[in-house]
Amino acid sequence: MGWLFMTSLSGHSGPRQYLDAQFTYECEERTSRVLRSALVGFHVYYAAVEQIRAADAKREVWAVVCLVKYNPRDREGYVFGYKDMDESVGPFHCDCPQAILDLLTPTDRPHAVDWRARCRAALAARRITREKPTPRPGQTIVFDDPISFSDGATHARLDVIAHPSRPRTLLFRAADTGQLYRIRNYKARAYQIFDPPAASA
Repeated sequence: MGWLFMTSLSGHSGPRQYLDAQFTYECEERTSRVLRSALVGFHVYYAAVEQIRAADAKREVWAVVCLVKYNPRDREGYVFGYKDMDESVGPFHCDCPQAILDLLTPTDRPHAVDWRARCRAALAARRITREKPTPRPGQTIVFDDPISFSDGATHARLDVIAHPSRPRTLLFRAADTGQLYRIRNYKARAYQIFDPPAASA
């Protein structure tokens, strides 16, 4: 299905609430309701949708993935748009929260099985990243693979310093030139951290 754009959220407080309502309904063939949902990065909606078939009461919980565009100030008035798909088509986006994955019932659909595996792998990778030690100002960080920067320099070993106006933001300084760098998502890289040498008595 392609993108569907609209000029309002039809009274709903936000995109997630609007989409929850779209997948919660009753009809002659089935009952459908969203058990849990999340809007990740405000761009991708994930939901565990329970459907119970009227004919035999068979219950299935599967995943819905919607790409989302939300701009209340859109010049043409189309403030909200979404593109919906289900897990059986193997969506590209795979940062579905674990709480939603845990609600899904078993499936033998190949693309859905693969998508769930990719989501689980992404969760594991993020968990490893979160558990990495965070460098502190005064320490030295050494990356396993040297980083090429926009000024043409390449460094693997950098001193860690605090941003002068934003103490929670780390900067990385080349020891040989004194050049300062910001490294986005540095925790996604492999590195070691070293404390400064102990001061001699």
